[in-house]
Amino acid sequence: MKQGLMESSHVTVSKKTLQQTRKRSDSEAWAGFFFTAPMLITTTVLTIIPILLSGIISFTDWNFISGLENIKSVGFSNYVKLFHDDEFILSMKNNIALMAVVPVSLFLSLVLAVLINKATYFKTFFKVVYFMPFISSFVAVAVLWRVLFHPTNGPINGFLKSIGFDNPPLWLADTHYALLSVMIIMVWSSLGFNMIIFMAGLQNIPKDLYEAADIDGATPVRQFFSITLQMLSPTTFFLLITGLVASFKAFDLIMILTNGGPAGSTSVIVFYLYETAFINLKSGYASAMGIVLLLFILVITLIQWVGQKKWVNY
Repeated sequence: MKQGLMESSHVTVSKKTLQQTRKRSDSEAWAGFFFTAPMLITTTVLTIIPILLSGIISFTDWNFISGLENIKSVGFSNYVKLFHDDEFILSMKNNIALMAVVPVSLFLSLVLAVLINKATYFKTFFKVVYFMPFISSFVAVAVLWRVLFHPTNGPINGFLKSIGFDNPPLWLADTHYALLSVMIIMVWSSLGFNMIIFMAGLQNIPKDLYEAADIDGATPVRQFFSITLQMLSPTTFFLLITGLVASFKAFDLIMILTNGGPAGSTSVIVFYLYETAFINLKSGYASAMGIVLLLFILVITLIQWVGQKKWVNY
């Protein structure tokens, strides 16, 4: 009799415990939904819904000023037209060229991060100096570099003439050097952010690894390639993805510096999309560009995501 009562009491306690556990898990789930709801709502309203609407509009011939009643479906003609559009193809080539900014910036940032991390004095000063361009206004940065790259009175060409260059490049006014000039500015402005992220990664590398490498007789160069680069691979992967995506979103710097010129030599997809949508008022055609750009970035990201399994060590 007593044994039966004990078993029934154990069953009652276990049921109560199970109910309390379920209530606790339900409350934690609702708390999670509550805290993530603002981000989910914002992402849905400002990102997912506009992408879906842009995809629908890309199959139409529409001017957003004329109203919804004037929407005309054109099927895939906007996408067919894109790949016969010389300006779009040129903008795509310029975007692909801008991808070169990312590895150059990562290499220089890593070198600076390693040097400053090993420095004894003025670490904070150098961090602030290199990080300032990243947090500065793009308008101020563009105006500064426009003065530096001035063909006749700029300090850069003044220096080149002083060391013997009789005909220095026209930089932003030259179709052959305008895109290179923009790339130089992009590298300069991104150094600080990449350097700070690399320094955070360097400080997380256990010092025991370097001490063991010293005991084994590894040179500093061998330690850099065998330890530093290997341990920084997740950081490098993060900066690589974000850098490539940012290179395809380049707009403000080009808008202020060159306005896509000269002769379209610095025009990129986002700038051409802006001109098509808000100057030429071809919303359907511009939406098709946006969808193609989205798919292109998605493919590049997926390629990196698959490839990172071979060189990223977590």
